[in-house]
Amino acid sequence: MTDISERDLELLVDAIANRVRGRLQGQDEPARRADGRPSHHDNCSTCVLPLSACEGCGLNPMNGTSQWNAPGNIPDAAGMARYIDHTLLKPETTREDIERLCKEALKHRFFSVCVNSTNVRLAASYLKGSDVAVCAVVGFPLGAGTPGAKAFETREAIRCGATEIDMVLNIGALRSRDYGLVTDDIRKVVQAASGKVVKVILEVGMLTLEQKTIACALSKVAGATFVKTSTGFGPGGATVEDIQMMRAVVGPELGVKASGGVRSYQDAVNMLQAGASRVGASSSVAIVTGGKGGSGY
Repeated sequence: MTDISERDLELLVDAIANRVRGRLQGQDEPARRADGRPSHHDNCSTCVLPLSACEGCGLNPMNGTSQWNAPGNIPDAAGMARYIDHTLLKPETTREDIERLCKEALKHRFFSVCVNSTNVRLAASYLKGSDVAVCAVVGFPLGAGTPGAKAFETREAIRCGATEIDMVLNIGALRSRDYGLVTDDIRKVVQAASGKVVKVILEVGMLTLEQKTIACALSKVAGATFVKTSTGFGPGGATVEDIQMMRAVVGPELGVKASGGVRSYQDAVNMLQAGASRVGASSSVAIVTGGKGGSGY
């Protein structure tokens, strides 16, 4: 993956920020060329990234899987399971808790279980031979580790059996406008994951609209597969408005994962209709059975 210069990153951020400001102020969309792109400068097909950044980032749609399309028919409660990462990330989690999580995932056929890296090997052993994936969190929940530490944690999680990685963005670097560090942080994890799915957790409750938009664009530039709303341990959680914004920025090429406060089937439906392609929840069983939701990751 080709590195992108600091100048390209600055151009990217300026273009995104200007577009967000224009929308917030109710300005009209810019004039467009015959191919649908803005006439005032050359952008990629999503009309967000400067062309120079797009050529440098080596984007591939979903690591070879099909691009996102809005579901024509929203799945029923049982079918919703295939959109859900069944999640248990509490620090007091025991081996018995992981066993129960995996049994629930097998019973309801959730897409994956999402666990801390210390529990990856155990979860992988319970799920061996099934179609339930194992997702590990990296740099969780603060995102404040170094790129090298996150890359090491990623390689270790994959060695233990993880097939997907949910990494926490370097929130402080983003808010400091250190976009080079943000991009390098994500890229190092993507490289360490060696083609496996990487989801970037933005922690939207800590960010302004502009910062969330920039975070989505930088995640795309760095080669991530998904952007994701929240850890479930920070302020706020997934909202329809954030999912719509994230989908608009990343286009159909990346996944969007809604996590934080999704406790019911209707919550999950709302997220899919807004543009989510995956849902992270600790109330997964309630979502697919119509039961009472829990604390809600």
